[in-house]
Amino acid sequence: MAKDLVCGMDVDEKEAAATSEHKGETYYFCALGCKKAFDADPEKYLAAGS
Repeated sequence: MAKDLVCGMDVDEKEAAATSEHKGETYYFCALGCKKAFDADPEKYLAAGS
């Protein structure tokens, strides 16, 4: 399971609604809205997740 960095929901990588690539890493999202928010400012969500 992966964690959606925008909403914090656990996401099954095989059934994720959306994915994004950032700096060679793949991120998984529960919904397109979370992907769009991440894509607009990925560093914001990566910093919050660390």
